[in-house]
Amino acid sequence: MTTPHNHAKPGDYAEAVLLPGDPLRAKWIAETFFEAPKLVNSVRNCLGYTGQWKGRPVSVQASGMGQPSLGIYVHELITVYGAKSLIRVGTCGGLNTDVKVRDVILAQGASTDSSIVKGRFGPYNFAPIADFGLLRSAADKADAKGLRFHAGNMLSSDIFYHENGFEGYDALPRHGVIGVEMEAATLYTLAARFGVKALTICTMTDCLITHEELSAEDRQSSLRDMVELALDVAVDA
Repeated sequence: MTTPHNHAKPGDYAEAVLLPGDPLRAKWIAETFFEAPKLVNSVRNCLGYTGQWKGRPVSVQASGMGQPSLGIYVHELITVYGAKSLIRVGTCGGLNTDVKVRDVILAQGASTDSSIVKGRFGPYNFAPIADFGLLRSAADKADAKGLRFHAGNMLSSDIFYHENGFEGYDALPRHGVIGVEMEAATLYTLAARFGVKALTICTMTDCLITHEELSAEDRQSSLRDMVELALDVAVDA
């Protein structure tokens, strides 16, 4: 069975899938890290590959930019292709000065302004969170690798350019939110809905408070460390 967004066949994806937003980053992950990578999806150039990492099957599928796009791919990966562990890998902005550029953020929870959680749970506000097993594995492996990391609350926002700049994030940093990206809350909500595992791992590349940014060279080496961490977690899930 294929879908309007994916022409992969049943069995083309491994149960463990990495989810970068950028299709070219998916291609880079497959060609850099996978043993025997195979292209399984190229619809709309949102590339997906399957291969092996340390002798174990793993896939990578670009999810596009933002929660509506990721929601399509994650829903289909779970319900059509049988994905069981999904790990978003990407970059994020920093909302806390204790988080430095090149640091890794493990998104324990994901606050959001997205409609994915609004009005869908009666009088309650659903709190999207990571799978604890994946989170614990990532923290342990990051420690073993000597990576500087932070586990905490991420903001998944549908707005990239706030009219009021940093003020647009309001009280969230004061309540311990340490980074901002655009996908984790939807990933966690869909994982909870369908009973699978999910985690978001991001490298902090620019601080919205100090305006410190990673150079292109440092960004690439930091992404390599993060992707290797995510792959190790994925194949052990």
